[in-house]
Amino acid sequence: MDSIYTLTHQDAHSGARLGVVHLPHGDVATPAFMPVGTNGTVKGIYHDTLRKIGYNLILANTYHLYLRPGTEVLRRYGGLHAFCNWDGNILTDSGGFQVFSLSGLRKIEQDGVKFQSHIDGSRHVFTPENVVDIQSVIGSDIAMCLDVCTEPDIPYRNAVKAMEITHAWAKRALDRKKEIGDAFPGNLFGIVQGNFFEDLRKTSAETISGMDFPGVAIGGLSVGESPQTFKHMLAFTAEHTTREKPRYVMGIGSPDYILEAVENGIDLFDCVLATRMARNGAVFTDDGVLTLKKAVFAEQMIPVDPDCSCTCCKEYTRGYMHHLVKCNEMLGGMLATEHNLAYFHRLMGRVRQAIAEDRFAQFKKDYLERFYHGHEN
Repeated sequence: MDSIYTLTHQDAHSGARLGVVHLPHGDVATPAFMPVGTNGTVKGIYHDTLRKIGYNLILANTYHLYLRPGTEVLRRYGGLHAFCNWDGNILTDSGGFQVFSLSGLRKIEQDGVKFQSHIDGSRHVFTPENVVDIQSVIGSDIAMCLDVCTEPDIPYRNAVKAMEITHAWAKRALDRKKEIGDAFPGNLFGIVQGNFFEDLRKTSAETISGMDFPGVAIGGLSVGESPQTFKHMLAFTAEHTTREKPRYVMGIGSPDYILEAVENGIDLFDCVLATRMARNGAVFTDDGVLTLKKAVFAEQMIPVDPDCSCTCCKEYTRGYMHHLVKCNEMLGGMLATEHNLAYFHRLMGRVRQAIAEDRFAQFKKDYLERFYHGHEN
């Protein structure tokens, strides 16, 4: 298998690295943040605006797209790219986390997972094979294997069982991908599990890394554990995960978690945080998060961020944004969404520049000191 990852520079003082992931809809410079478009749309922003900001990789969700609009609709359109008019790359989660979140509505077995739709209660089955088939119909540029995600503090024996099922499903998913062949040109990533047990994490990282996947995702983190546990398990897992392939940590989006991942050589990450906070009137700046509902912003006739060139910052003031948010006007959430995604895209550019100049560790220290300077605005 030809490698889809090219390492272009390794930071001299940390595990941070620069690279390029080669995908069917264009190359992606890493490290890279991916906006989340669960249902085939990133909430509150046009795809054209995402392109203009500079994004070429967004995330969608297999579980949600399978339920709505369904594979038959997507098949008629020739896949999600045509359906939603997005010409960049798409990464799809397997739906494993969503099924995990259903709790009482699902049952995990060796063959797959049975679950009830959260929409209408209808019953469905996900297997490693049909999840690959669904993502083939979607036309995913990066597809995830079906895995078993577990919550913190489960018994060791439960974590072992979940890991073993994940590994068995990974092999079956790979076999199915090979059966499909060139009819599905996307890249299938395996997912590391193991809960919060170091021996299981090591076993899973080495097992998935050794399989014929073009990339590896590190799963089971940022699921409710403490920040200290997250940092430790991320570093430990990354240490035992191949560096020859792109590495993806699922579901992280705060600046401290992103920079922690970059420092450990992680190439890709995604989160709904930037867009969800925007819809609630919170915007990111180098000086922390601005909660625009607060009265202090009502009379501020300055941009949200003078260093930002997004529509929100070029054309409107903090005072006007405060007004929109207080009135629950949808334009407020749309402008804040564009700003937050532009901010994270610009942040990743600064991160890549710091790595190129072998000063990432200092950049991380200076950035976090300024961003978390003791209070939220």
